[in-house]
Amino acid sequence: MLESPVTPASAPPPAAELRRLAPRLGLLLGPLLLLAVLLLPPPEGMEALAWRTAGVGLLMATWWVSEAIPIPATSLLPLVLFPLLGVATIDAAASPYANPLIFLFMGGFMLALAMQRWNLHRRIALRIIAALGTRPVSLVAGFMAASAFLSMWVSNTATTLMMLPIGLSVIELVIRRSDRPDRHPGESNFGVALMLGIAYACSIGGLGTLIGTPPNALLAGFVREAYGIEIGFAQWMMVGVPLVVVALPLTWLLLTRLLYPIRMAEIPGGSEIIARERQSLGSPSRAEKIVAVVFTLTAAAWIFRPLLEARGLVLSDAGIAIAGALALFLIPLDLRRGEFVLNWEWAQRLPWGVLILFGGGLSLASAISRTGLAGWIGEEIAGFGALPLVVVMLAVTTVIVFLTELTSNTATAAAFLPVVSSVAIGLGENPLLLAIPAALAASCAFMMPVATPPNAIVYGSGYLTIPQMARAGVVLNLLLIVLITALAYTLVLVAFGVTPGVLPPWATGK
Repeated sequence: MLESPVTPASAPPPAAELRRLAPRLGLLLGPLLLLAVLLLPPPEGMEALAWRTAGVGLLMATWWVSEAIPIPATSLLPLVLFPLLGVATIDAAASPYANPLIFLFMGGFMLALAMQRWNLHRRIALRIIAALGTRPVSLVAGFMAASAFLSMWVSNTATTLMMLPIGLSVIELVIRRSDRPDRHPGESNFGVALMLGIAYACSIGGLGTLIGTPPNALLAGFVREAYGIEIGFAQWMMVGVPLVVVALPLTWLLLTRLLYPIRMAEIPGGSEIIARERQSLGSPSRAEKIVAVVFTLTAAAWIFRPLLEARGLVLSDAGIAIAGALALFLIPLDLRRGEFVLNWEWAQRLPWGVLILFGGGLSLASAISRTGLAGWIGEEIAGFGALPLVVVMLAVTTVIVFLTELTSNTATAAAFLPVVSSVAIGLGENPLLLAIPAALAASCAFMMPVATPPNAIVYGSGYLTIPQMARAGVVLNLLLIVLITALAYTLVLVAFGVTPGVLPPWATGK
């Protein structure tokens, strides 16, 4: 039987209480930690500037995780505290806020906003769904494939918000066509599987590209700021896309065959709903076609940049993204009315707070590296060298996956990336072997509505409960922990030329 609508107010008291108290506790704990660091002498072997940097890092991590104040506001602390404590000049503290990866994400967001303005993302989604058929299990697969593909380029939240009403239309059709829904548990399972499938596919799809989810871009910015190396768009896809290709069908199988098996043979009228939705869009407009061309050319330039550079062109992923965004501002739709494909009214919808968070995280990472704090952490961790690398990777991935059930994905990545990279160096390993799994893990939270916006959005639909989400989520968490560890240990070696047990010179500044 389809569950009666539920509201977020029905969340279990312990989780709700923890969520309510965390900001208050964090608001007090963060400054106390910083004060303790400033009053106490640094540990043996640590420079005073590194110790002060650790204090600022503890304050920022506490406020990020607890959301004591708005996350972007916490991210501005380096601009005040680093010059005040002598850790860095204002120029050094501020320069990471203009890291090229921030402009890559900005350009990617603008491309996504243009798709949303002209409903191109909706047309793409409906075509994918229609192509995979309208049998119940096929519909779930179609919704998941469309959600995953779009979330590689458009924000996970926007993709979920777009897919939700289409999915609800199909579920409501099932309810209307069933005289006694309580006699058909498969119909209830269809609603749960479809809602969870949309949310989970949006989170999984975002892993595929550098702009798919903020932790990915944050990682690329971090390694550039801390070690001076670049992670290219195509290079990331060599790891991210295979992870999506493996994780998505496994998630579909778990939802529709094991956790919430769908027993309906067909959905009467399902194809009509999809056809009606497609018909409502009409023929592709000129604006849609322009956005599609600009998007395709931009994505192609990202993917084939190494080949273009081999021909003498000087390119960067950030430059390509901004060029694509500028093209949308320059291409007219109606010169007399001054209408262009993208305008500033739409561009202002950018998640500016995320870009500030990037800057704060990168500024902190730069200070951790520059003051020698990263090296000190690495030396202290060296004692764990007896543990197999895969065990350390598994432990890091597990901790971050379950931590992000209650904390911001991006803030968690910002707090953990410098630490796990230092741990890798202490073990004599390439920092990428722990940093990449950590960044991927930060986007994999499937158990709780508060874990990610897609989870919260589908939970608010009223067609699933927290226990249903938690039951599927814990299985998905464990699955992604294994997949991330396995694929990172294999594909990262190939895509990034990493050799286990070999510490590259750039990791130690040599």
